[in-house]
Amino acid sequence: MSHPLAFLFPGQGAQAVGMGRALVEQFPVAADVFAEADAALGFPLSTLCFEGPEEELKLTTNAQPAILTTSIAALRVLMQASDVQPVCVAGHSLGEYSALVAAGALDFADAVRIVRERGRLMQKAVPPGIGAMAAFFGLSQETVGEVCAEAAQGEVVSAANLNGGEQIVVAGHTGAVQRAVVIAKARSAKRAVELAVSAPFHCALMAPAAEGLAKVLEPIPVSPPTIRLIANVTAEVNQDAQQVKDLLVRQVTAPVRWEESMQRVRGLGCGAAVELGPGRVLAGLLKRIYRKFPCVSVSDPDSLTKSLEFVQNDD
Repeated sequence: MSHPLAFLFPGQGAQAVGMGRALVEQFPVAADVFAEADAALGFPLSTLCFEGPEEELKLTTNAQPAILTTSIAALRVLMQASDVQPVCVAGHSLGEYSALVAAGALDFADAVRIVRERGRLMQKAVPPGIGAMAAFFGLSQETVGEVCAEAAQGEVVSAANLNGGEQIVVAGHTGAVQRAVVIAKARSAKRAVELAVSAPFHCALMAPAAEGLAKVLEPIPVSPPTIRLIANVTAEVNQDAQQVKDLLVRQVTAPVRWEESMQRVRGLGCGAAVELGPGRVLAGLLKRIYRKFPCVSVSDPDSLTKSLEFVQNDD
């Protein structure tokens, strides 16, 4: 193979009713993953993934374990069907937990329980309506920083996702975020739009969730990642088990440095990527950062077939 691969794992927002179902129907290894998640949580997460209702699946406390489980099911199916080994792994926000499972740092059942609690803590940290998020297109990181400083007026608003390709998401108090949208448009943003989210992730308002998560993580065993894992907070490789928990706690209030993470992927010599889990969000972001960097996605049997053709014939 001419292109060393990166494995990428999506974050919240990628969920969709029916996700994982076709993989489970066709591959026993995927069915085992969903069965393990159901047992770890003590309720049928699989039924929620396969049948909905969508309103229930969208709840942060459900969406996080659902996306993680679908991602690991896709990973295990791919690994069983081929001998492909990634050079590095990275996940967008919640996806970092999938990456940690893929790298052997976290046990899957532990990860499912952690992210369910992470979702609950994040939802509880900021009452509905108090916080918001917005996406800006066509502004530099520096300009977004200036927009946030002008919009804050004593409230919180800051960059939450540095997604790349001049796509930056901000989070904070609802009023401050709405002011930032108006200012961003005045600064000639191509688009500035408030997002339909249930809480303002990756900003200072999430501090109570970070404190709660630290307690949840305390008793969890962590092994050294066996694959180079790029952390959201630093956009650097971490293979030190001692640092994993601290990075996950910091991630709750810090911006996701995704563009820099993808630059690190490229710097490690990767020439292609596989997105594992529901949706194609990360493939889309990667295209904005590096137009000619190939990324295939695995979420169902059809996409698995195409991905296998790509990773096995990539020469």
